[in-house]
Amino acid sequence: MCTLIVRAGQPLTLLGVRDEFADRPWEGPGEHWPDYPGVIGGRDLKAGGTWLAVNPAARRAAALLNGHGRPAPETTKVSRGDLALRAAYTGEMPDADLTHYDPFHLVLADLARVRLFSWDGERPVVSDLPGGTSMIVNSGLDPANERVIAYLPRFETAEVWRELITAVPSADPGALIVRHELPDGRVFASLSVMEVALAPDGVTYAFTDLTADLDG
Repeated sequence: MCTLIVRAGQPLTLLGVRDEFADRPWEGPGEHWPDYPGVIGGRDLKAGGTWLAVNPAARRAAALLNGHGRPAPETTKVSRGDLALRAAYTGEMPDADLTHYDPFHLVLADLARVRLFSWDGERPVVSDLPGGTSMIVNSGLDPANERVIAYLPRFETAEVWRELITAVPSADPGALIVRHELPDGRVFASLSVMEVALAPDGVTYAFTDLTADLDG
């Protein structure tokens, strides 16, 4: 996932945009993982993990974004896709040898707080997200990021967020919904949008598949 917006309060709301190569196989949300009963999310069919995991019974969600920094050695590298699953299931941040993982940002949200765990390949940093509305991108909580500059003020003031994700896909670095046609013919684009609301009386999870628009 490349963008996550979090609004503190009741309900606690997360909206994520997943950007990926269009030819990478995946399937929509479901309980795909027997080792994590009750956890739902879309599944990456190449590596088996997810970018956003929701545990409705625990009123908890975890979102994974790629980060910047030193990559893990190819000989020992493992997929980051299990991190959101484990966090949503246990409610805990990763307890693992992080040197096996490429850089990432992991957001773990429940009704009590929202935590951000960042790994740059050298050192982990854990912090609580502030109140109000936050926007996390691949460079983390980065107020200088073009996408954050363009969109965070709009998310801070909008009552209904989904109106902000209806833009035509763009190659602009500051766009929220993107489409890049690469020289080798592959397409890198926003493939889906997810909105999760956590409240004491329940959880809602809305999923929008954007792949139908890729040929447009």
